[in-house]
Amino acid sequence: LEKKYDKVCEFCKKHKTRIHYVIYGILITAYLAVVIAACSLNFQRALPLFIITVLAIFFICWDFLIAKYEDRIAAFFSPGERYLERQWFWLKWVLCAALIITIICWLVFDTAKQGSRQLISFGGLVMYVVLMFIFSKYPTRVAWRPVFSGIGMQFILGLLILRTKVGFDVFNWLGIQIQTFLEYSDTGAKFVFGEKYTDHFFAFKVLPIVVFFSTVMSMLYHVGLMQWLIGKVGWIMQIFMGTTPVESLVAAGNIFVGQTESPLLVRPYLPYITKSELHAVMTAGFSTIAGSVLGAYISFGVSASHLLTASVMSAPASLATSKLFWPETEKPTVTLRSGLQMAKGESKNLLEAASQGASTSILLVANIAVNLISFLALLAFVDSALSWVGSLFDYPQLNFENICAYVFMPFSFMMGVDWEDSFIVGGLLGYKTFFNEFVAYERLSKLIHNREKGGTMYINGVKQYMTVRSEVIATYALCGFANFGSLGLVIGGLTSIAPSKKKEIAGGAFRAMIAGTVACFMTACVAGMLSVPGLEIPCHNLLGNAFNSTDFPANSTELVECCQQLFTSANHSQEIFPGGNYSLSSWKGCCQILDRPTFHC
Repeated sequence: LEKKYDKVCEFCKKHKTRIHYVIYGILITAYLAVVIAACSLNFQRALPLFIITVLAIFFICWDFLIAKYEDRIAAFFSPGERYLERQWFWLKWVLCAALIITIICWLVFDTAKQGSRQLISFGGLVMYVVLMFIFSKYPTRVAWRPVFSGIGMQFILGLLILRTKVGFDVFNWLGIQIQTFLEYSDTGAKFVFGEKYTDHFFAFKVLPIVVFFSTVMSMLYHVGLMQWLIGKVGWIMQIFMGTTPVESLVAAGNIFVGQTESPLLVRPYLPYITKSELHAVMTAGFSTIAGSVLGAYISFGVSASHLLTASVMSAPASLATSKLFWPETEKPTVTLRSGLQMAKGESKNLLEAASQGASTSILLVANIAVNLISFLALLAFVDSALSWVGSLFDYPQLNFENICAYVFMPFSFMMGVDWEDSFIVGGLLGYKTFFNEFVAYERLSKLIHNREKGGTMYINGVKQYMTVRSEVIATYALCGFANFGSLGLVIGGLTSIAPSKKKEIAGGAFRAMIAGTVACFMTACVAGMLSVPGLEIPCHNLLGNAFNSTDFPANSTELVECCQQLFTSANHSQEIFPGGNYSLSSWKGCCQILDRPTFHC
């Protein structure tokens, strides 16, 4: 038996590669058979699986062709590249003129269709670019390709996601899937904290999501999916924007992981990067949020699709603002030709990776909890002190939010926020900048819930909720780690990774925080340009409030649209509004507004 066992082992070692190919072939064949069977049974139901499979096959073939025929592909396209280099002097002016004409035409037609509010957002975008140029470290050394291509990528992404049905549906579907996925953390929370765990919503509902998401990210990192995905996104930004591999990879990594984790992807190269690259690395961290806390914000009630869109759009924006605020003046030593390799996980297997991810989240969860306790307590004390100071001048309403509202109001208004809401959004920006984005999103979620309830807009002269457009813009503007608390975190984290860069990190961190803040503001401007106005409150609340009053309401676009949808739902015998249960007064009112026949009325 021992001799036969040795022969088998020797045979397996000798034909190891072939055996692997056979096993992979069987598994792939079985998977494709499952996909074909699922599609033949119900293609609509199996559509997500089909799309994922097609994308996986495309990228596997792409990687195979690039790895094997990279030199031939480069040689094939080299004549075209040389021709563009020779003609680039006059070609760039033609492209600039075409771009300016396109922007003007788009603004004219879009303003005619959607209204003039989009023009304010466009003016805000231009204003932020001009301000960053004025206060740039080296204004005369700015390379405009990363700036304009970064803003262009941001705009194209926003256009695909916010204005096209396919893009909107895809990100909306992703948001729903993420929400469903995050709800699985409730099983663990219920087991540990008991059936009434939701009584302490933040501690026992929100923070377990951070633990669960951190575990999943660690597992994806172990199998190499995260490195592959980050590499692809970074390569796209590097090709289009002309940025270096290090800053492109870190910017792409910040879409998925935190500001201290993404530099670990390129840890061996950090001691050799330039000051401008280091500034770009820090700016990318400040202008995006980590996937682990993304789940927490979604649990607050903030739109999952808008948070996802903001995370993706802010990555190119961070490189654009960084290269504008601190232009490259040195020659980068880490280039594509030097063979950039991303760091790999240290875990031995998948279970160890899951355990490490859960253990790593302990510090993050504790950090979130203690920061919120201290910041909210400090905020209450500051509000009390300011109210006392204000009472000396017969203005006891003075508080931190009021001060921030006036300081940040011009910035929020230039993003495209309605004038009345700009003070509220200004206060949220103050909370985010001086405390953290958790406090700001918690306040924003209260405003969203107030609007969804459809109550009175003003109570004692204080506005209780904002328009949907203002909420959307605020969601994009707050989606970043740019605050004074994160400033110390970045300096400490990067210094521990690259001690030789300690002086440069400390010297450029504050400028990076400002650049990260502006990148979020620019993303909000693009969202303001592209967001389409929708219904401000759910239809069943709108109709109930409108027709329960003594005076018959005037015809408005919202009322007519809700009444039309009400009759459509009756025609198709299905309920399309959350809450449903329309009162008799709603039916009677809609009958009068639309002058419908007696079939329904």
